[in-house]
Amino acid sequence: MTSIVYGGATVAIASAYLYILAISFPKIEVNENEELQTPELYFPKSFADLNKLAALLALYKEKHLVYVVLLFCSAYLYKQCFAIPGSFLMNILAGAIFGPFYGFPLVCLLTGSGATGCYFFSKYFGKHYVEHYFHDKVEYFQKKVKANTDSLFFFLLFVRLFPMSPNWLLNIISPVVNIPIAHYSASAFIGLMPYNFICVEAGAILSELTSVNDLLTFSVVIKMMSAALMALIPGLILKLTRKQSSKEID
Repeated sequence: MTSIVYGGATVAIASAYLYILAISFPKIEVNENEELQTPELYFPKSFADLNKLAALLALYKEKHLVYVVLLFCSAYLYKQCFAIPGSFLMNILAGAIFGPFYGFPLVCLLTGSGATGCYFFSKYFGKHYVEHYFHDKVEYFQKKVKANTDSLFFFLLFVRLFPMSPNWLLNIISPVVNIPIAHYSASAFIGLMPYNFICVEAGAILSELTSVNDLLTFSVVIKMMSAALMALIPGLILKLTRKQSSKEID
């Protein structure tokens, strides 16, 4: 009962902060006689939403860069920390607003920080509920973690790199199956880099995108799967080396 109270309070405080930040959107002058009214802000749910929001924030960025960066970072971390799906749209938005040169390192930092925040939120406030509502997935992942104890970082890296992995689920399950925070955070930061890069690069040509299929093409998915499989190689080498060492000792 305590966990749900504190967890709910955390979500409420974060929501209030984001709401206040959003309604504090500064006004700018379009020309000497006309002032652009405070817009209605929302999380993008489609590419049409993205185009409108990107154009608006790009306009405001020229006059209020610090505010736009703070708003974007706060919204991104809010989605990540509370395991709200749809971060790929935020990655594309970063590319459209800030460009690949600044957008890519920014989303990598936010991805790693947000995933870490989600880990601790799940650990302290949601562990019981994750075990209850995702019992089968927790059991399955516990077996996988146990089987890959000697090469856990590389296994986590593979899961992050694999394009079909539900990252939000991995974020909330990891503390439940006792994955060390160092392995978890490092694998999230490094493993999501290729995906982040693809999304941010796509943001530069946002007006040409109409669906997720335009982003995750067959060739892109194959490349990401290849990178994921390569991440398993060091882990397999470690396993084989340790098995060989054990045989020699025996």
